Amino acid sequence: MQIDFKKLFDNPGQSVNFSHSIDLSDFEQWGETPFHKPLLLEGRAENRAGVVTLVYSADMEIDAGCARCLEPVHQTRHMEFSHTVVRELNQHEDDDYIVISDGLLDLDELAKTDIVLELPIKMLCSEDCKGLCPSCGVNLNKSKCDCKEETTVTPGYVKAFEKLFE
Repeated sequence: MQIDFKKLFDNPGQSVNFSHSIDLSDFEQWGETPFHKPLLLEGRAENRAGVVTLVYSADMEIDAGCARCLEPVHQTRHMEFSHTVVRELNQHEDDDYIVISDGLLDLDELAKTDIVLELPIKMLCSEDCKGLCPSCGVNLNKSKCDCKEETTVTPGYVKAFEKLFE
């Protein structure tokens, strides 16, 4: 979806509301495609006293496997974003502003970037997920295994660790 900011730049007090859905079903994260339904974007672009701002929210459903136990995870998320939009900058570069010299903004591309930057590094079923046993592979959230915990520590590592607490 393209938003035309040309009239908005020239008319303080003017605003544009929008509601739009985007399809990110081909986007890959965590080795999966987590978005199976379109994401809903709703927002407003507004010129207040010559300063043009874009404020919008994104509502989505995310489906992925837990990074620790591999169980399916389904989450709904609501994210909010705000940007200041300008035609040009007097300085060389500034990440605080979105520059659109032709007056057109590709909302889909901006939203995709914003959303990707807000996604967690890894998806977890819960913060205290115990994961899988590295020896037998049993899901430690559901049952205990009979494997012996193997901890091999080299003497050099122990001395380095002890020095930390001297």
